[in-house]
Amino acid sequence: MLLKGGNAADAAVASAIALTVVEPVMNGIGSDAFALVWDGSSLHGLNGSGRSPASWTPGRFAPRDLMPTEGWDAVTVPGAVSAWAALSARFGRLPFHELFQPAVEYAREGFPVSPVVAGQWQAQVPRLEHAPGFAEAFLRNGRAPLAGEWFRFPDQAATLEQIAETKGESFYRGALAERIAAFAGGDGLTTDDLGTHQPDWVEPASQTYRGFRVHEIPPNGQGLAALIALGILECTDFASLACDSADSLHLQIEAMKLGFADVYRHVSDPATMRMRWQDLLSPVYLQGRAQLIDAARALRPVAGPAPTGTVYLTAADASGMMVSFIQSNYMGFGSGLVVPGTGISLHNRGAGFRLEPGHPNEVGPRKRPFHTIIPGFVTRDERPVMSFGVMGADMQPQGHVQMVTRVVDHRQNPQAAVDAPRWKIALDGSLLLESGVRAETARELARRGHLVRITSPDSLEFGAAQIIYALEHGYVAASEPRRDGQAVGF
Repeated sequence: MLLKGGNAADAAVASAIALTVVEPVMNGIGSDAFALVWDGSSLHGLNGSGRSPASWTPGRFAPRDLMPTEGWDAVTVPGAVSAWAALSARFGRLPFHELFQPAVEYAREGFPVSPVVAGQWQAQVPRLEHAPGFAEAFLRNGRAPLAGEWFRFPDQAATLEQIAETKGESFYRGALAERIAAFAGGDGLTTDDLGTHQPDWVEPASQTYRGFRVHEIPPNGQGLAALIALGILECTDFASLACDSADSLHLQIEAMKLGFADVYRHVSDPATMRMRWQDLLSPVYLQGRAQLIDAARALRPVAGPAPTGTVYLTAADASGMMVSFIQSNYMGFGSGLVVPGTGISLHNRGAGFRLEPGHPNEVGPRKRPFHTIIPGFVTRDERPVMSFGVMGADMQPQGHVQMVTRVVDHRQNPQAAVDAPRWKIALDGSLLLESGVRAETARELARRGHLVRITSPDSLEFGAAQIIYALEHGYVAASEPRRDGQAVGF
């Protein structure tokens, strides 16, 4: 798209559309999406997540202990298509339909399945092989494709052409919307649910860090966890600690735990939050949270009192425009539902709701769920520094903290920051360390009370990062060695 005279917004949207074809495990036409866009002078946020169906009252899920991850009770309105259209309309230079040409060609003519995607595809088979429409769409000859095998999906090509021709209207208020609703059969999304969807342009949330400013999409996303953790670190002597030492990792991990505790307790659709998310970033609050950290041992933090599977891509152009973009099915192929004859695989973002009565994120009608996908951006003195993201569920804010601290505190080259061994706080409270972390560091963290597990980078637990760093003249791009991505410049 850049070579055709387009800008970074065109390049990002075209790449996002193409990824629904060539990496269908992690995203699809039925995904949600978010973006941060530096237009050359200011930063804009786009929330392209969808809301729950009008029928989703708490009583609908009363017999359950947890939100389902498959089927129609996991599907909220997909927002990715609306995000493509909104980003193109506001910032794009090329005609919207041109952005679909590569994706349509890949879907109609085929493409060789890449190695990591092939492995992820196969891993989803036991969970979803009996889901309505899934096997017909993604298990040709009764199995997942192998690495290097050619895969074609003409139905998806036709659907993308409809979206291109109608600028997304068919998906929400036209023929495609009717096909989605008919497939639901009255037990899921309706044409009314789809027709009322709109993406929202939002003011990004941000936090200062060592003279820089880190930006995230505000709730309903979990980006606030990264900002809280960085705000806590700025209240400590973290900058003086040796890179990758036990002291450095311990402090980051404890700050991240506090950030997660707050986010899991307080963040929801902004309309149902019981406090201002800005209050979680107040200097007084962050200083108080920092004082809870014990340098000698790991703690199990709780939320403070209210102060009252995914793809990421980034693009930049010669004009200075930079786009940080992320879209996702959530868990692999998502709900497993694939609308027959369309190639529309539907995500399972409804699983992000809670069933705890009275929780701000309790499931409810026409409500956005807690969201894991978060694009990141860094500025300094109101100028762009870095467009970045780290895909991978709850790894995302943890990855944001690690990228920012490596680039800002340790002045690492962006590719070195991406390549470095990572840590991750697992949902069960254990601490995962990539095998590249020094053995003596792992032993010291275990001595301080962390439940350490050494894990191979091949496990995909540690997410995948992509970075564009702005120089005075040009850019530095870094791509994830743990996945199939790449950095391309000209």
